[in-house]
Amino acid sequence: MRLPGSKSMTARALIISALADGPSVIEAPLRARDTVLMSAGLRALGVAVDTSEDDRWTVVPGPLRGPARIDVGLAGTIMRFLPPAAALAEGTVEFDGDPHARNRPLLPIVEALRSLGVTIEASPTGGLPLTVSGSGLVEGGEAVIDASGSSQFVSGLLLSAPRFTKGLTLRHEGPPVPSAPHLRMTTHMLRAAGAVVDESVPDVWAVEPSGMRGRTWTIEPDLSGAAPFFAAAAVTGGTVTLAGWPSDSWQPVERVIELFTALGAEVTRSEAGLTVRGTGTLRGISADLSEVSELTPVFAALAALAEGPSELRGVAHIRGHETDRIAALAAELGKAGAGVAEFPDGLRIEPRPLSGTAFETYADHRMAHAAAVIGLAVPGIHLADVGCTSKTLPEFPELWAGLVARS
Repeated sequence: MRLPGSKSMTARALIISALADGPSVIEAPLRARDTVLMSAGLRALGVAVDTSEDDRWTVVPGPLRGPARIDVGLAGTIMRFLPPAAALAEGTVEFDGDPHARNRPLLPIVEALRSLGVTIEASPTGGLPLTVSGSGLVEGGEAVIDASGSSQFVSGLLLSAPRFTKGLTLRHEGPPVPSAPHLRMTTHMLRAAGAVVDESVPDVWAVEPSGMRGRTWTIEPDLSGAAPFFAAAAVTGGTVTLAGWPSDSWQPVERVIELFTALGAEVTRSEAGLTVRGTGTLRGISADLSEVSELTPVFAALAALAEGPSELRGVAHIRGHETDRIAALAAELGKAGAGVAEFPDGLRIEPRPLSGTAFETYADHRMAHAAAVIGLAVPGIHLADVGCTSKTLPEFPELWAGLVARS
């Protein structure tokens, strides 16, 4: 099967292209709610973003200006990547989004920008709605941040930092930053556009002031979006090949391979793509998912179907994602009959006979993925809202139906 491009790479390519010195082309981008809203937000700031072709978007930078109103939807990438760019605009830029978006953590990036001299009005909790009063430049310099709640706090600042007058030296202080592969993706993509980034000191990122080149970005297939399809192979004893997988990836493919192998699947890479084959055995695992926290719902679904208990830890920060994913998974897997114990940073899942239930999705695309995986093995699983998958993979219902029909 083929999947659209990575959401994470598409979002970063859009921001870097908008701040570059010349036009850029984004090949094989992801067209989904998050990236469509990101494109609209950049247009509101004065950037020409042409998304008329599905497989080739163009971005032509322009002077950033307000007044502008930006709808972030429920996307962490927009609410954390665009405010630093908006600080470079001349004028006022307002941010708001879906009701639950106001509950998603944003204060660390707000405080960091304020420490750099940016004028921001935020809610009493430091989140949305947000108003950035830009003066056309950000002086930059040094800032300290606690990014233990999301690696996007760091990425959001780094993506705009080359345009700061003095660049940026950003230091993290606090518990470990989750989703380290996403930080590496950010720094790799910045360097590919000509930025100078030093990350040789742990938890410190130094970005020199510089221009960034317009270029062509070729977006990899979305590894997070592929996870439920790989899980389908593991559950059913079938085989799924993700075509078009690059030999050298910026996504955490090695960790994903380790996890599916630990669960009992066989994973191979070839010219055909990345292939997962179910072996008829689904083992429980004890795993730190901090590097691939987006996949916690899918791995929790697999754990509920495994032959033994599992512990999934290291993902306390996903309580602040589209919903509190730890609490939501405990509730919904428990309704289906699994034995679930909730930790501050994860779950212990004890497989038990499961039965059909209405699986609430909480407007969260990853919860829908978990329900779909459970439904392969348990009759009577009904997704309350499969439409929420449009956030990152609008084609999910059709792709899933086609996969099941072929099996």
